[in-house]
Amino acid sequence: MKFKIYLSIFIFSCNLTWSQEQFSVYFESNKFELTTIENKSLQDWILQNSSSKIIGVYGFCDEDGSAKFNDTLASKRIDFVFQKIKNKLKIREDFKTRSSGELHQQSPIKAKNRKVTLFFLKEKDISREAEILGLKPKEIATVKPTISFPDKIIVQNPNGTKSEYALSVKFMQSLNEAKVGEKMQLDNLNFVLNTYAVVNESRGKLYELLLVMQNNPNIKININGHLCCIAVDKKDLSTQRAKAVYKFLEINNIDKSRMSYKGFGSTIPLFTLPEKTETERAANRRVEIEIVEN
Repeated sequence: MKFKIYLSIFIFSCNLTWSQEQFSVYFESNKFELTTIENKSLQDWILQNSSSKIIGVYGFCDEDGSAKFNDTLASKRIDFVFQKIKNKLKIREDFKTRSSGELHQQSPIKAKNRKVTLFFLKEKDISREAEILGLKPKEIATVKPTISFPDKIIVQNPNGTKSEYALSVKFMQSLNEAKVGEKMQLDNLNFVLNTYAVVNESRGKLYELLLVMQNNPNIKININGHLCCIAVDKKDLSTQRAKAVYKFLEINNIDKSRMSYKGFGSTIPLFTLPEKTETERAANRRVEIEIVEN
């Protein structure tokens, strides 16, 4: 399988031979969710390392399955673990998730190859972070300036009327400061049943995203659409809904080079299908913003 090599990986391999720490959790065959035991192991590790800082997350698979399948599975495992650690630990400002698929030194014990490994610095080493990572002064991440977002917006409609939408300042600030690889859900972004038309009550969510894109020219995103309830997205509705968000931004002069969209149907549910409650269905039926650059 062709394998992307990032400069930052080279930096890690050359400079993390000392002062680096790592922790791994393990997965069952063809699964990207942790078992109860491994999830507890991760939660215990988080509690014991609350003052540490994550510098890399790597996903691995055993040799079973095709290269494409394993790469996708490794990515899902990374995403699952990332959702567990975000907002609980310090993470580098230029943090990037990486999928190494099946390309790593295989253990003869398959179960040891199905893992996600976290690389981190302990509190005592964080002050020497740049030195350990081999960064030049200009490469050291700087704190982004705080942007003051409004809590409401008034929009002129094509028919001459005006609409006022309440906005979530907290969401906009979180999205503006989100790290590369992080995914943020557009909560309460609802569509007309079985269509990709955004209901009027949800249009404020689109303007929240637009304001962040307008005020932060460095941010680039993927717009990911997901469905609930059905195993096969025959109408490709998840893609159409992601595209609807993309077109809204494009119409409002956000450059195409800063965004892309993709539909995943019901292939990455937050809750197992069939969902048991409307809360679970609503969680699976979502649009997520994935940070590509920031």
